[in-house]
Amino acid sequence: MRHHFRRLPLRWRLTLWYALLVTIALAAFGGALYSTVSASLYKNLDASLSRVATSLDYIIKQKQQLRRPLRSPRRRGTILLPFDISPRDTSRTDTTAEESDIVWMAIYEHILLNARTFIIQIADTSGTLLWHSTPARDTLPMFAELIRDDQLPPPYPVLKTVTAGDEHYRVAAIRSPAVDITVGYPLTEIEQTLAELFFALKVGLPLVLVVAVLGGYWLARYSLRQVEVLTRAAQEITAHHLSKRLPMPPVNDEIAQLTATLNEMIARLEQSFKQIQQFTSDASHELRTPLAILIGELELMLRRPHTVEEYQAALASALEEVMRLSKVVEGLLELSRAESGQVAMETELFNISELVEQVCQDFALLAEEQQISLRCDIQPFIQVIGDRHRLQQVVINLLDNALKYTPSGGTVQVTLRIEQQRVHLSVRDTGIGIPAEDLPYIFNRFYRVDKARSRKVGGTGLGLAIARWIVEAHSGTISVESIEGKGTTFHVQLPLSPPQETLAYHHPQSLPEVHGESSQHA
Repeated sequence: MRHHFRRLPLRWRLTLWYALLVTIALAAFGGALYSTVSASLYKNLDASLSRVATSLDYIIKQKQQLRRPLRSPRRRGTILLPFDISPRDTSRTDTTAEESDIVWMAIYEHILLNARTFIIQIADTSGTLLWHSTPARDTLPMFAELIRDDQLPPPYPVLKTVTAGDEHYRVAAIRSPAVDITVGYPLTEIEQTLAELFFALKVGLPLVLVVAVLGGYWLARYSLRQVEVLTRAAQEITAHHLSKRLPMPPVNDEIAQLTATLNEMIARLEQSFKQIQQFTSDASHELRTPLAILIGELELMLRRPHTVEEYQAALASALEEVMRLSKVVEGLLELSRAESGQVAMETELFNISELVEQVCQDFALLAEEQQISLRCDIQPFIQVIGDRHRLQQVVINLLDNALKYTPSGGTVQVTLRIEQQRVHLSVRDTGIGIPAEDLPYIFNRFYRVDKARSRKVGGTGLGLAIARWIVEAHSGTISVESIEGKGTTFHVQLPLSPPQETLAYHHPQSLPEVHGESSQHA
């Protein structure tokens, strides 16, 4: 059953769940309403019966205290009652009618239901019936019959449900010193009222349930209409049409939030597909060129005999291309391991000022050979927590790129400072610069502004991609600013080691500048 339920469409499952909840709610409401009305009617009836019986008992006691003669129209000459409590006859003018008014006024005061339906009977303490308000009606049980044999008469009215003839009565009986008073009310009206209420609930609640279920189905269908629209739109989005987006709903609800999230995911997928396509194209081009050179040189060597010098030159060229291929494969392998989380950082607390200074000294000779001025402005005693070898690789990559694309006579400036509680490393050159349209892509694998020029100066096209991965793995950021024809500046920001935060500011002096060409080295 559960398996079949799960196979139903979502709108039907929502409708069935809604119908079940509405059914339970309506059943609970109907049961509570019926119980409340029934209890209220019976409670009010008991209170009315008790007050009538108590009022009659009080009036009889008052008459006995006045010691008025007890008369009864039913038994002339027999002293039984202090008054005649038959309904008032307007043609009568004696005191009995006046006394009757007093009694019935007391009774009407406490009757909440139909007064003419009440039955009042009075008997003496031996059980002999003295008076009955409606002689044509059935006689109610006497007081002695309503209490158990082993129970003493209580000072308050006894409330019981009895059967007289073919009808059910609710009675209240009380015993006074002279008489027993029994007040009864037929339950026909209450039972009829409850039957009408039950019929109304039996007919009304199913109608309400049907209307609620139909409304619930309409609401479910209306609510899921946007999902159907999104489904059709999503089916049209394939790997070749990732530029499409799902239509946004007119109302900013949960469906709209889901749509926005899906659109963001599609945008990321589109970007990933573009990067994969670009990577495939660049990698193929990057690997194809060395392979083509290797094939050409090997075929040339196999066509005819060559001298030892020619073989050595061909082998040297082949070795150079093989080394280029090896660097490309190593870079790809390193990035692949990094993205899969297989590369572990060996973090330690170290002085990054010394690290940058050492790299600048290592590149000083290369800068001098290329007639480039290498200047280093390094704030000393800056310590960070990270992988020393990896961060050194970042500095080397940035300096290597700066020297490669800076012509003779240019300048490369390396600056290391603490700015806004973060370590800021910048590498600025006065080289050829990068076009603005290429800046967002230079950290992608194999992306090159000018592929022919990049291959001429060497490199694999993976250095900046690896540098970005290393910086981000250290919770840092790397960015670039460039103006074509004027130069490029790379910015690297890393978290500052908290224990050394104040130590760095106690030594504001910079290290000596490191220059290429006619500059002294630190």
